[in-house]
Amino acid sequence: MKIILNIIWIIFGGLEAAIGYFIASLLLMCTIVGIPFGLQTMKLGIVALWPFGTDIHSDGWPSGCLAGIMNIIWWILGGLVIAANHLVWGIFFCITVIGIPFGMENFKLMLLALFPFGKRVG
Repeated sequence: MKIILNIIWIIFGGLEAAIGYFIASLLLMCTIVGIPFGLQTMKLGIVALWPFGTDIHSDGWPSGCLAGIMNIIWWILGGLVIAANHLVWGIFFCITVIGIPFGMENFKLMLLALFPFGKRVG
């Protein structure tokens, strides 16, 4: 069932979202300062490409002072906009019964977009 849902996800926008995350990741990694943020954007791209069955693991709360500072910088640089985008799409999908699984995956992406540092995708 996860494979079918992932294929539907890819057809109806997941591929475009993942490509956008991967392009943003490559652009961020062009500078030394942007490499940590590019790696976090790569995490979002991986989950956006194949969300069903992908788990997000926390390294523990709090995951360290550096991760907290990096998350705050991430919010300022656009993480809040990404999270708000996934929140809106999650609410939009949850309006119908058929869209609830896709809405829940958008909420999972929203949480990853809010706190990417200190999380592992697996």
